[in-house]
Amino acid sequence: MRSHANALRRTLLLPAIGLAFSAAAQSGTTTTRVTPPIKKVYSTGGGEWIFSAPILDVNGSDRGATVRFAPVINVQGMSNYDFSEHAGVFLGMSVRNHGFIYAAPNGDRFKFRTYNVGLPVGIKLGKMHGTMIFAGYELELPFNYRERKFVDDRRVDRFSVWFSNRTPTFFHSVFAGMQGPKSTTLTFRYYLNNFHNTGFVARADNLESRPYAGLNANVLSLAIGFEIFDGRYTSIQRAPAPKDTKAFIRSKKDSRHTGS
Repeated sequence: MRSHANALRRTLLLPAIGLAFSAAAQSGTTTTRVTPPIKKVYSTGGGEWIFSAPILDVNGSDRGATVRFAPVINVQGMSNYDFSEHAGVFLGMSVRNHGFIYAAPNGDRFKFRTYNVGLPVGIKLGKMHGTMIFAGYELELPFNYRERKFVDDRRVDRFSVWFSNRTPTFFHSVFAGMQGPKSTTLTFRYYLNNFHNTGFVARADNLESRPYAGLNANVLSLAIGFEIFDGRYTSIQRAPAPKDTKAFIRSKKDSRHTGS
């Protein structure tokens, strides 16, 4: 019983000792948020949650748009250059989940999606790394296309194609937004060209069809971003040991040499 009690004491004591050492180590350090210098290039990056809906013209009808939520994969990195504390420019690279949902008049639902590699460029105005507004243009290359069809909420078809001709070779979009508290951003984006290549010809069983003829959809999106333009970083500095501690360590060393 005594051995079990001693083992239990050691089990409970070890975490306490670890916490004590951790607290002692942290008490000797200070952390500060460092802002990158003006007129020097620095990098930032973050992710987004995207809500999107199409502006439709399907053979003269604008009905069938459905809001789509895409939390992944939406990441981007930026190279920033600030002219002052209140103005700057940026150039970056992104990977974005782009698409829309269409509810056809007969009740069928279609979900269209591409993954794109983008090159955004734009300007920033306001308090750099704080509250500010930004705007720009982005060129996006779709590299993977996926389409799903649902009938009575049951998926009946699905396929995915790399570098498909079902979409334009490039997407062009303009965007504007703001950065607020905790480096959170809100970005409105509008795609200038149609999502699909309406002239695409599908071939199956020696038959040809144009599945996207008359389906015109310019996607509009609202994205919630995180730390995309905040270039501040945390600097950890360790406080010097007190003088009396240094003297104590020297005295211990001297006593060892004297004893030897």
